Amino acid sequence: MTKLTKKQKTLAELDSEKLYGVDEAIKTLKSFASKKFDETIEIAMNLGVDPRHADQMVRGVVTLPSGTGKDVKVAVFARGENADKAKAAGADVVGAEDLMEAMQNGDLDYGRVIATPDMMGVVGRLGKVLGPKGLMPNPKLGTVTPNVEQAVKDAKGGQIEFRVEKMGIVHAGIGKASFSDADIAKNVDAFVDAIVKAKPSGSKGRYIRKVALTSSMGPGLKLDTTTLPGA
Repeated sequence: MTKLTKKQKTLAELDSEKLYGVDEAIKTLKSFASKKFDETIEIAMNLGVDPRHADQMVRGVVTLPSGTGKDVKVAVFARGENADKAKAAGADVVGAEDLMEAMQNGDLDYGRVIATPDMMGVVGRLGKVLGPKGLMPNPKLGTVTPNVEQAVKDAKGGQIEFRVEKMGIVHAGIGKASFSDADIAKNVDAFVDAIVKAKPSGSKGRYIRKVALTSSMGPGLKLDTTTLPGA
């Protein structure tokens, strides 16, 4: 019989039905965090929507006040002066047809793809490549914009995209275990607030049904939704 480690024993003793306040959940997750690498703290929200209906889609962007704790690799489709601005703002790759060809050949290791409006004729050919990865530039998300400089700064500075999945679940990484409790809590509040504000017109009944916090290697802890802002 395999002997359980102290951490495994403690995990096994957690009450799976307990509802946590945000602060308690953060403290608990951090107590289980690995000392070998900086785990990502994630939030998952079960919403009262069916995204198969257009009027129940939940999608948008939110800037996490404490950042994400990870470096986001950004590709920008732009020419001339806009290309120079994107490079100056910190874009990892800037290009046009050359970038399109690279992506068609599998160069897709990016967290955000941004384009100026005049480049959408080129970017449009990448729909089947970027679409499934959620990377297709979209004016509603601020990733098709003439102001590529600001879009790159936002992407690098803690702005994340969210989109509800088939079962009505939306999830995102909202920080690292090395963050202070207060910084993680600020990010939780900002993310929940963005989801509340993105409530679609077709959502009927209870909108936020369940919320959980977890970490890369840790347990999933259910949050008491009555303690969340606007929930």
